[in-house]
This record gives sequence, C-alpha cells and structure tokens, in this order.
Amino acid sequence: MNISAPTALAAELVHIEQFELQCEAWPLLLPLVCRLPAVEPFASELLPAVLGDYVLDVADRQQAPPDFAAVAALCGLAACLGNKVRIRPKQNDDWEVVPNLWGAIIGRPSAMKSPAMKFALGPVYQIEADMRDAWEGALKDKAVEDALAAITQKDSKKRAEKALRSGDHNQARSLLEGTAQKEEEARPSPRLLVNDATVEKLGELLNENPHGLLLTRDELSGFLARMEAEEYQSDPAFYLEAFNGDGKFTYDRIGRGTVHIEQCTLSLIGGVQPTRIAPLVRAALGGTNNDGLIQRLQMAVWPDDIGSWEWIDRSPNLLARLAYEDAFKTLHELELSGQSFMRFTSDAQAMFRTWMTETQAEARSGNLSTILESHILKMPNTIVSLALIFELLEGGRAAVGEVATGRALGWADYLRSHANRLYAAGDTMVETGAKLIVERRHLLPTHFTARDIQRKAWAGLGDRDAVQAAIDMLVDSHHCRSTPTKIGPSGGRPSDIFQWNPMLKGEA
Repeated sequence: MNISAPTALAAELVHIEQFELQCEAWPLLLPLVCRLPAVEPFASELLPAVLGDYVLDVADRQQAPPDFAAVAALCGLAACLGNKVRIRPKQNDDWEVVPNLWGAIIGRPSAMKSPAMKFALGPVYQIEADMRDAWEGALKDKAVEDALAAITQKDSKKRAEKALRSGDHNQARSLLEGTAQKEEEARPSPRLLVNDATVEKLGELLNENPHGLLLTRDELSGFLARMEAEEYQSDPAFYLEAFNGDGKFTYDRIGRGTVHIEQCTLSLIGGVQPTRIAPLVRAALGGTNNDGLIQRLQMAVWPDDIGSWEWIDRSPNLLARLAYEDAFKTLHELELSGQSFMRFTSDAQAMFRTWMTETQAEARSGNLSTILESHILKMPNTIVSLALIFELLEGGRAAVGEVATGRALGWADYLRSHANRLYAAGDTMVETGAKLIVERRHLLPTHFTARDIQRKAWAGLGDRDAVQAAIDMLVDSHHCRSTPTKIGPSGGRPSDIFQWNPMLKGEA
C-alpha cells in the first residue's frame, strides 16, 4: 500500500523532530584537535661558519630542513672527537663529561632525512675509508717484512747449525736470538662507524677502537623497538652506560667468555618517522616502557615541513665543503699534549652557571611530566659537550670561552622546543586514533565497546590503553558517550557501552 504524499511528509517531520530532540540532549561537537607545540626554527647562528655554510648549502640543494644535516653533523663530530678530550663544567669539581651525543631526526618519509644524514656524515665515512686504506697498506708492508724476516731467520738457522757442529755453542745461540721474533696478532681494521651489531660485538669493537664509535641507523625506530624485546632485555643497560661515554661494562657469555669494555663511548644518530616514534613516547609517558632511552635522545629535532618546494640544480659550495671536511679531520686527529680536559673561562662559567641554575629549578618544580623532567636533567651534559666541540672547532685549546658557550646555550633553547614537541607526540597519537575511529564508525555496532574497536586491530589501536585513550578523547569532545549498563545474572564487571552523537554526519 502506497503512502500518500501528505502522510509521508508528516512521517518525515516526525523523524526530524525526534532527531532534533535527540540532538538537544547532546552538547555541541568539539573538534578533535591536538596540535603539536611550535618549535624554534633552525638559525644559522647555531653553528660556526666552518659547519654552517655547508649545512645550509646541503639543505638548500636538497630542499630539506637544515636541522637534519646540522644535528647529524654534530653527532658525527662528537664521534670523531670521542673521549680524547673532555670538559669539566665546574672550576674545582672533578665532574667530567665526555662529549658524545645522541640525536634523532624526525620527519615524514619524504622529508629527506636519509639524504641529509648521508651528506652530513660524508667526512666521517671518508675518515674511516682513509683509516682502512692505511691499515691495508700497513698489512702489506708487514707481510713483506715478515717474508724478509723468514728468509733472514732461515739463513741464520743454517749458520747456527754450522756453528753448533763446530762446537761454538755461544755463537749458535747468538745467531738464533738475533732473528727470533715474537708473533704479533694482526690488528683489526680501525672503525669509526657501526650500523647494526649485537652488544657483544659492539663491545669488542669499542675495545679495538677505544676513543669511541658512531652508531648510525637509517630507521632509528627499529633500534628503539628492539630494546623492548624480551630477547634483548640486557641490551638497554649497555646502551645506557654507553650514553655517558666514560663508563665500563663487563658481560659474560658462554660462547665469548668474559669481555671487559674499558671505555663505553658511543655517539648515535638516526632518522625516524613521527608515526614510529609516537608509540614509543606514549609507552614511556605511560610508564609501560620507561627505560630512559628516549630521554637520552638529547639532540632530537622535529622541524616543521617545508611549505614550498623549488627545483635547485647547482654545484655544491666547494669552499664550504672543504672547510666542513677539515673540521672533522681536525677533531679526529686532535691531541692535546698532556691535557685530557678543558674548563670554562670565568665569564663562560658564569653564563653556564646561570643557565643550569634556572634549568634545575624548572626540572625540580614538580610542574613537568616525569619523562620531560628526566630529559631536562640530562641536558647539561649535552650543552657542555656542544660548548667544548664549538670551542675546539674555533681553534681554542686552553679553555671554553663565551662565544662557544653562548652558541651552546642557543642550542639549549632550540632543543628544548623540539623536546616539547617530541613528548607531545603521545597526545597526537591519541588524536589520530580518535579520528580513525570516527572515520570507520560504520564498521562498528550501533552500540559499541572498547573491545569492539580493539578487535579491529586498526593502526595505532591494537592495545587496550591506546583504545581507551582514544575513546576518552571522543567522549570529552562529545562525539560519543557511555550508556548505562546492567550487570548480568552471572555477575562480573560490566563493560562500558558507547553510542554516537546523532549530530555526526550520517547518523541522522
């Protein structure tokens, strides 16, 4: 039976009236917004000209944020310097800092992270290649000397036999002693870089290269995630020691026996996507995995994307590149005769003391999250390391002065803004999850539970805590709300059941 037009119109009006009544019972929808905090842009004054000119040249030719190349360069320089020279930030105290640095360049897949890191670390790769060439040359020379020694030894042995037959025991003995050589084990190829190694192998490499190494990872999230795996549960302790740069470490393994590492000096640099770092930050914020590794990424930068792009096709700045390469060679070959550490000048000391006093007061105020507090309390080591590196690059060899210290304190403000963005990544992950649930609400029951969402295993929503945090955001923004539930006849804890706000498009 067909419904007449007036009857159909009346039914539609009733439906609209009911929908309006339903909407009146709900607060207005609020946008799902959790924007990342603003960060300080990279300024050319943060680097001495010997580095800055080439870093800006690379960034311009690649159309990438200069932050990426700048941070990679400093981590590379820290590895070239290693533990050869240290800094004592106080005038009388023996507090001593090894200038190793841990950095992370954070950006979306097409942000040119890997090319920037490759160009920035070019001199480090070249230094290692030169060391390998020299080592191979030394091996060839040794092989020739060994062959000559073998001929001499053979001849001396014949002469000794003749002397012995003639009854001259002393001459025979003298001839053999003159050619006897102690067998020397071949020295392994020197290293400066390592990409992927077990902690046991890394320990052996550090013993072979006691001044320190640079760990580079094109995708840092894999390294950080491995620290959470049960089969690598002993690895974080080693890396936490290596961050300080002056620690010792001993491990005992059935296969390798006991290996003692006298100097755990390791700098680190790698790239990572925001979607990969966010879950790790969230785990640290929630306390489910707060081993302190994230807070040690002191040189972590997360710059804004470049808004525009243009075609750049020109030759590199040759003078800038040569000066840049010389800076790495200078620190790698640096030897301060009879001096293993430097201190601040009196004026530079006052600058650092003022900054550190303010930093300690903020960190201990109780107004910061535990993870950000931990990050800030580790910043002094990073800042004095930068000040030492800048002073050495400018030719200073006696004490760290005001210019280098002022530049390092500029990095303190810059890096702090990026740390704020990094630790806000956990909240952005919640926002992303909440938006995904709204977009895919048609795949959920009309009345749904957190478990209904978790079973879908959508990206970023695979665990209960992540799902609950996203639902909490949806409830706070009035996208959905829980409905009263009753305990069933078998008892037990009732599940929260949620319903969508009818004002959402498509729910009318």
